[in-house]
Amino acid sequence: MFQKEHLVKLANMKMPFGKYSGRVLIDLPEEYLLWFANKNQFPSGELGDLMQLCLALKIDGLDSVVRPLKYGNYP
Repeated sequence: MFQKEHLVKLANMKMPFGKYSGRVLIDLPEEYLLWFANKNQFPSGELGDLMQLCLALKIDGLDSVVRPLKYGNYP
């Protein structure tokens, strides 16, 4: 189960490596996240958990709910 802080992290944490290094997690392309899923190679730990949550939100069309949380624009 995810909590509000997970959504805030998705909106503000940057990808630390790879092709999209420096891009905020919620802005990662769905195809990139699907690549990790298809290879069953999400990073371990919090980053991998957040990437999986990000993919689930994108698949369900809910990623737009996270975008307003960027850069502290939340209560």
